[in-house]
Amino acid sequence: MSNTQGGFAKRLEASWFEPFGLLSAVMLPLSGIFWLLSAFNRLLFRVGIKKAYHSPVPVIVIGNISVGGNGKTPMVIYLADLLKTEGKRVGIISRGYGSQPPSTPFSVNTDTPTNVGGDEPVLLAKRTGCPVVIGGDRKASIEYLMSEHQIDIILSDDGLQHYALGRDIELCIVDAKRGHGNGLLIPAGPLREGTWRLNSVDLIVYNGEQANECAYQLEATGLFQVANEQILAPPFKAGVALSAIGNPQRFYDSLLAHQVLVTKTYHFRDHHKFVPEDIPSAEVVYMTEKDAVKCSAFAHEQCYYLRVDAKPNEQLEQQLTKLLKDKGVL
Repeated sequence: MSNTQGGFAKRLEASWFEPFGLLSAVMLPLSGIFWLLSAFNRLLFRVGIKKAYHSPVPVIVIGNISVGGNGKTPMVIYLADLLKTEGKRVGIISRGYGSQPPSTPFSVNTDTPTNVGGDEPVLLAKRTGCPVVIGGDRKASIEYLMSEHQIDIILSDDGLQHYALGRDIELCIVDAKRGHGNGLLIPAGPLREGTWRLNSVDLIVYNGEQANECAYQLEATGLFQVANEQILAPPFKAGVALSAIGNPQRFYDSLLAHQVLVTKTYHFRDHHKFVPEDIPSAEVVYMTEKDAVKCSAFAHEQCYYLRVDAKPNEQLEQQLTKLLKDKGVL
């Protein structure tokens, strides 16, 4: 049994990963308008009418060409940890989708409520220990970050299409299982830019198994109680799965691989703002780490989250290290 939220928007998103149908056809004119606007914007930067800001320290953009659910956040965490082990002082910037800070740029830390700082920025602050700054103006975010901290390198969580930000390295994350859906631009399909964009990025990284390509698997590293961060020891009780992420099936599969029996699923739209009423009160509840940071203030004692980490294959480790060295980051 599956409970869902979102109505038309959810049906539209589902159509992106199905054979071309009526709903996609109806949306094609809007996709045409989106293409014209985005192409015109790129042209303005190409001819120099619009200028990109270049940071005083290297910037790595970790983004994608499709919307939602690509598993980008674990890669940001992995890269931040990798650079820190090399002695680099890492700062992270993010647009802060769904956040409502009192002003921007805004510094996010582990104590920042997710309704203020956004779920992904709060999670990044919690998992990496790096300073995290959110705001739509990336230039302002970088200047604020540099004024408050000693930084050697900046990771931009998303921003592949934000051409106002100059970048030294571009990593494009691709969901190995879902790929590019129907290959159409939003709203007829999931793409922010056409697949031609992959030809200009420094490294295409697949989230999931992909033969002979740079890829990483999301490896479950433990179940933790949402309220107090205590690790849960097996055997695990059967329970419901609660999620508000772009691709919930990956989460369900991870629970199954972690020997958790899921009796029911509750799926909300990506970045849903949870309230206490969303959580089944009389059941064991399993959720993603990204959702757990939004529920920590009111989660009951039988709420647990699954922590996952990006485990790179050998090809990704080698290519990423070479890229960082070639670009002078390492």
